[in-house]
Amino acid sequence: MEFSTNSRVWVYQSDKKLTDDVVQQVQQRLDAFATQWTAHNNQLKARGEVRYNRFLILIIDETQAGASGCSIDKSVRFMQDLEKEFNINLFDRFNLAYRDADEVLSLPRHGFEELLKNGTINTNTIVYNNLVQNLSELQNKWEVPFKDSWHIQLFRDLVVAP
Repeated sequence: MEFSTNSRVWVYQSDKKLTDDVVQQVQQRLDAFATQWTAHNNQLKARGEVRYNRFLILIIDETQAGASGCSIDKSVRFMQDLEKEFNINLFDRFNLAYRDADEVLSLPRHGFEELLKNGTINTNTIVYNNLVQNLSELQNKWEVPFKDSWHIQLFRDLVVAP
């Protein structure tokens, strides 16, 4: 199923890497949720996916029906239910994810700051911008170098401009 590049996107980041078994279970729940997700009794063209055993992504193509406040609330409750079921945290915006070789890791802000200070993370380290708003941004602005992300604003005192 094709989705418009303007499709709305919500990225939820787990505070820990999910096992392959958990990813499979979460994907089944995402698929079931997406197929029954409605706004004002209109079926939403939606899908969910898990990336890198860490990110849960919901996508709605609003060309056929738009998300409403109530439908967005349903998705938040759904994510909260997943948190409880799998003992994960999906709502900590200061749990920052970054790529280390082939692995995606995450840390609380203070841990990220320590790795920045000791040089493990630098301005070229790939970080994840979970604030992307649409499918085009997810494809082009989600995985970006630290220097090009909003993250750098949190640590501007530690980063020397190139």
